Amino acid sequence: MERGISFEIPNKYGSLLGEILMPFETAKFIWRTGGEESYLLKGDELGELLFKDEINWLEGRHFKKLIEENNYYLIFTDLKAYPKNKQLDNIKTYEDYLKSECQLVLLIVDSAYVTIYCKDNESLKRLYENAKNKGFDHLQYITDKNDSRANLTVW
Repeated sequence: MERGISFEIPNKYGSLLGEILMPFETAKFIWRTGGEESYLLKGDELGELLFKDEINWLEGRHFKKLIEENNYYLIFTDLKAYPKNKQLDNIKTYEDYLKSECQLVLLIVDSAYVTIYCKDNESLKRLYENAKNKGFDHLQYITDKNDSRANLTVW
């Protein structure tokens, strides 16, 4: 069974979250951010944090605007998407994720290594095709057999 995808993105600034999540309907969800180290750009330098609080809930339209209309530099990113008006749980493991209302987990480590878990198979296929079309490196499906991740967090 396909759980998600993993790939590498260029270690550079831009609107990479917007590019990665392009085929996913980000505005339809509530987004949990937590413990990231990612920065908005101010000129050619790092500015304030992209996600201001250690743990934050962002409404989907605001989240979409933030990731698509800004340039930023991602170092560590931990994002989780929940349907609106559903239970917003704190997920730490794959088992927590399966039991929760969370529909998508996106983790970025060391500015380049991306892992996405997605419960909807059609959305997962679109995310895979998007990553392939963008030319992201080392793209592969995460399956029951090759998933070695113990926690669904970046820390």
